[in-house]
Amino acid sequence: MTKKGSEKLSALPASSAVSSKKRATASSPRKATTPKASAVEPPEPYCTKKPITRGEKVCAFIERYCLAPEGDHIGKPIHLEHFQRKFILEIYDNPVGTHSAYLSIARKNGKTALIGAILLAHLVGPEAVQNSQIISGAQSKEQAAVVFELARKMIEMSPVLSKLVRIQPSGKRLIGLARNVLYRALAAEGKTAHGLSPILAILDEVGQVVGPTDKFVSAITSAQGAYTNPLLIAISTQAPTDADMFSTWIDAQQNAPDPRVVCHVYAAPNDCQLDDPAAWAAANPALGIFRSKADVAKQCKQAMDMPANEPEFRNLILNQRVEAVSPFVARSVWEANGNAPGDSTGRKVWAGLDLASVHDLTAFVAVDDTGGVHPSFWLPAHGLVEKSRKDKVPYDLWAKQGSLFTTPGKAVEYEFVAEFLRGFFDRHDVQAVGFDRALMKYLVPWLVKAGFTEVELAKFVEFGQGTLSMTPALRELEVKLLNTQLRHGSHPVLNMCAANAKVVGESGGRKFDKKNARGRIDGMSALANAVGVMPTVSETVESAYAGRGILMF
Repeated sequence: MTKKGSEKLSALPASSAVSSKKRATASSPRKATTPKASAVEPPEPYCTKKPITRGEKVCAFIERYCLAPEGDHIGKPIHLEHFQRKFILEIYDNPVGTHSAYLSIARKNGKTALIGAILLAHLVGPEAVQNSQIISGAQSKEQAAVVFELARKMIEMSPVLSKLVRIQPSGKRLIGLARNVLYRALAAEGKTAHGLSPILAILDEVGQVVGPTDKFVSAITSAQGAYTNPLLIAISTQAPTDADMFSTWIDAQQNAPDPRVVCHVYAAPNDCQLDDPAAWAAANPALGIFRSKADVAKQCKQAMDMPANEPEFRNLILNQRVEAVSPFVARSVWEANGNAPGDSTGRKVWAGLDLASVHDLTAFVAVDDTGGVHPSFWLPAHGLVEKSRKDKVPYDLWAKQGSLFTTPGKAVEYEFVAEFLRGFFDRHDVQAVGFDRALMKYLVPWLVKAGFTEVELAKFVEFGQGTLSMTPALRELEVKLLNTQLRHGSHPVLNMCAANAKVVGESGGRKFDKKNARGRIDGMSALANAVGVMPTVSETVESAYAGRGILMF
């Protein structure tokens, strides 16, 4: 303190490895003038025979001055694990420079604490730049507040950092006094991203952004143009689908690597079992350190006991691209029905038909009397590659593999669908085909031209897509899937439709949610139509009793 009572703000005292000359300088008396704050330098022991790198300075700063803000190690110096240190070193020691860095990792692996530590290194540490701005962005005010509060706790717990930073809780702001660095925590719903020029922007849980673009994120990235070498860091669990923004960033880097982009993804294999410890470790590099293995095991058991919890476990704990919202059928249940369907020639079959309006997917799915599922799909050949890129679905590959039929031109020609159905009727004992009436009138003339008789046309049964028809159909389909009574052969197009299918309404009245579906669900609609026109167990029993002249009540 000076005689005027003002508190001196300076770097930490030098460590024992500092030369005697530096010690003398650090302990020499100074004039009682208004003090100047200085950024905190990393600990000297890191400096051996050669100057340490930028990345090593950032790591040293974090481990020397940042304390764990919460958890079992609260108040103790942060120790960077290998995956955290590797991420930091690759960002700051990139020989060509880094403009973007992505870290995708499962929940509770220290994402937000790492964000807080990095921003402090830019606020009062070795990366502090005079009169610069730092922002962290999140999709909600609550998440934005979490980042700010963790950084605030780190500052308040440190007797050194607390002297170098002014905290403004009301505005979620931190001011690094040494070099007048301003940090702000922003939320997408706050609409305050414009008018800033951040040299560092950190995006927390950017995987929550739905779709390929986001106005809030665009406002942040475009605002960094005032600096020659700005840095964008995005740390998040995976986005639910390939079409979401964080997924497109990761895929772009993996498909066409940019040397100025750092991308680390920790995720379990897509085909892993829920209870595979190796899969847990792949997505949780902090497992057994500060990520509780017992908690992961507990959530795994809940997901296995209740299939509705599986998508959330896969997305948040295994860091897979799976929507946390429960699909119509859990992936594990669907995969349990993945055996080969077998030859259906000559067998009784019930089918469903979902016709595309112009250039969308047309689906025909048949179920034979043994439970074999036989799907067929059509798309226009024109623009198939472009559609594959747009939808991020390998339609072109599926067409080459024979899993998808293509028709000439820019629209699905019903003539080819009718010819296929003619052949299918000739090879099978078709009992009924459930269809949505919306487009059937355009198919009927082609069916007649293909040689369908009146008796055969009568087997096409109108099947509504509302809750009245779909509720019992979905119930029967669920029963069959849960009891592994179907064999769909893991048909890739049908697998995609099953993964995308969601339902709306309660158990008393449900239907597929086509309006808000992220991807195509036509195959599941056709499968539900097929199951819907199949006789139920009760109907079969009633028919048998009626044949004996016995009425059922």
